[in-house]
Amino acid sequence: MKNEHVVIAGDGQMGLAMAAAAVEAGAGRVQVWGPFESSVSELRRTRESPRLPGWPIPEPIELEFDPSAFAEGTVLVNAIPTQFMRSVWGRIASCVPAGALVVSTAKGLEIGSGARPSEILAASLDDPRICALSGPTIAAELIRRLPALMVAASPSSEATARTHQAFGTGWLRIYESDDLVGVELAGAVKNVIALAAGFCDGLELGSNAKSALLARGLVEMTRFGLALGARSDTFFGVAGVGDLATTCFSPEGRNRSCGEAIARGATLADYLEEQHCVVEGVPTVESVRRAAAELGLEMPITEMVGRILFDDLDPRLAIKQLMARPSSAEGLREV
Repeated sequence: MKNEHVVIAGDGQMGLAMAAAAVEAGAGRVQVWGPFESSVSELRRTRESPRLPGWPIPEPIELEFDPSAFAEGTVLVNAIPTQFMRSVWGRIASCVPAGALVVSTAKGLEIGSGARPSEILAASLDDPRICALSGPTIAAELIRRLPALMVAASPSSEATARTHQAFGTGWLRIYESDDLVGVELAGAVKNVIALAAGFCDGLELGSNAKSALLARGLVEMTRFGLALGARSDTFFGVAGVGDLATTCFSPEGRNRSCGEAIARGATLADYLEEQHCVVEGVPTVESVRRAAAELGLEMPITEMVGRILFDDLDPRLAIKQLMARPSSAEGLREV
C-alpha cells in the first residue's frame, strides 16, 4: 500500500471518511478533490468540514481543486452523489489515465437513464476498472474509527483485492464480491425503503410496523435485483440487509430523516432546501418505479413512497392501503 496514490473525487462526508481510511491503511499519498474552489479553499483554511464538526482533517490528506491530481493517482475514488457523477466526471475525464482503477462509494440510480454508478463511470472514462465499495457506513461513525464492514464488488478479483488493501483497517473490515450489480442495486433501493421507514417514525407507528416494513422492503430489494441479474445472497449480506438496517434505524440516516420530516408535515421541496444535502433515495424512487413497471415487478412499498413524494398521497392513507393488501405465503413472489 505504501506506493498507492489515492485520489478521491468529492470532499463531502464520505470522501473525507474514505481518505482517512486510506491514510490509516498506509497509502503513500492521499488527495481529496472538490468540484468547488471556494469549498476546497475553506477546507484548507480550517482543516475541518462543516458536515463533520469537531473532527480535524488529518494532516496527510491533501485538498485539491485542480483535476490534474487524477493523472498520477493509482486508486481513484468516486464519492460524488449519483445524480452529479456524469457532469463531474465529464469535467475530469481527460485527466484520468486509461484503465484506471476507480472505486465508487455512490449509492443510487441516475434519473432518466436508470444507470448505476459503475455504468456512469464506464460511459464517462476510458476503459476503467470499476469497483463498488458499499455497506452500512455512517460517515460520522467512520471518522471516529467505530467498527464497520463494507463490501468491495467487481468482476475483477484484482480490483476487489486492491480496494480491500487500500481501505481496510483495524476498524474497517472489507469483504470481496464479484456481484457488482447486486451490491450497487442493494445500495440504491435500500434508500427507498429508508424513506418508508422514516414515514413510520414520523407517524409513530412503532417498532412492529417498522420491522415488518424492513422485512418486506428486503423482499422488494431482492426481487428487483434478481430481475436485473443480481444474486439473492448479496441482499442478505452486508451490502443488503446490513446497509438497510443502518439506513432505516440511524438517527443520522438522510433518507430516513427525510421520510420522518415529510410524515410530520414538511414538504419535500422545503426539506431538501433546508438541509442542503443530497437525499439519494428521492431521485432513486423515480428510477426504480420506472424500471419495475418495465419489468412487470410488483413493488408496493416503492410505489407507495413514490406516490407520497410526488403525488401528494397522505402517508397515513398509504399505510392503510398497504395493510389492506391481500396476503398469502411469505416469499419473493408475494408482498
